[in-house]
Amino acid sequence: MWSSLHEWFWQDRFWLPPNVSWAELEDRDGLVYAHPRDMLAALPLALALVAVRFVFERFVGLPLSQWLGVRDRARKPVKPNAVLEKHFLTEGWKPKEPQMALLAARCGLTLRQTQHWFRRRRNQDRPCLTKKFCEASWRFVFYLCSFLGGFSVLYHPLKLAMYWWYLLELSFYVSLLITLPFDIKRKDFKEQVAHHFVTITLITFSYSSNLLRIGSLVLLLHDSSDYLLEACKMFNYTHFRRVCDTLFIVFSLVFFYTRLVLFPTQILYTTYYESVANSGPFFGYYFFNTLLTMLQLLHVFWSCLILRMIYSFAKKGQMEKDVRSDVEESDSSDGEAAQEHPRLKNGAAPTDGPRSRATGRLANGHTLAT
Repeated sequence: MWSSLHEWFWQDRFWLPPNVSWAELEDRDGLVYAHPRDMLAALPLALALVAVRFVFERFVGLPLSQWLGVRDRARKPVKPNAVLEKHFLTEGWKPKEPQMALLAARCGLTLRQTQHWFRRRRNQDRPCLTKKFCEASWRFVFYLCSFLGGFSVLYHPLKLAMYWWYLLELSFYVSLLITLPFDIKRKDFKEQVAHHFVTITLITFSYSSNLLRIGSLVLLLHDSSDYLLEACKMFNYTHFRRVCDTLFIVFSLVFFYTRLVLFPTQILYTTYYESVANSGPFFGYYFFNTLLTMLQLLHVFWSCLILRMIYSFAKKGQMEKDVRSDVEESDSSDGEAAQEHPRLKNGAAPTDGPRSRATGRLANGHTLAT
């Protein structure tokens, strides 16, 4: 059954142009071709990368963050409360005001105390700056090495080096999927997961179908800006504001040029039009171009986020934060401060709160208890 499914899945008419068969891509006369089974080595290598990442972040990233002056913000511990903790874990980490009022009544707390509890509890689950720095430093090192290695591979006829570069890239993205539960979750989490799956499929398909040249160019275009982004994050967590701002500008220019200019005009144009100039379209053609189109849509999405950051940068003169990141909340907010200290109108006393209730009791002939 497995062999029949295997033969059906790898039919020539599915993945190869008309009048081309897998037999033509077998090794012969000193020529070595790519084979799908070669990518199976990415699974154990991905686990090895996870181990290397753990060691790197512990013994390189963490000391480096301390040396550069990255300091985690002190967080006030939340008081244990079984009712609020259960709601936080099962119902949601940011309840609406009616739910907040019901929870406050159940726990014998004021609305403001309940809001403070949820705010501090949310802050406990947010990653600290040190963790963000270590994660960014690991990705920076990988993307930089991958970009330099890929650049050298493209300009040298080293077939074995091309295989190892492909294998390393595939293993890295598989390792990112493995560590998803432990990595920092940003607002574009779903888009990141989609990007990882599309990238893994593209790497595997381009290697298996011997589309190494176009696949390597796609990898190189992405690596050319990814390491700049991670470097920008690293300096954003330190006090080197000017370096962060400069890297952000450089990253934005490289990202827009590679993802919005080179990718559609060179990569997509080649795969959509030039690839079928001498042969008709086939299933693999539609499959490959659909994945590339999904990748381009993600490029547009992230370009919009970068433009928002550029607008904020131009307006305020410096990089403030990554718009994808979840910002740590302070212990008070303007809305709650207004509730705690309502404004008086025309000298009138507030209509609610301890003072207004005490005034009401005095007006009815009662005295305050001492």
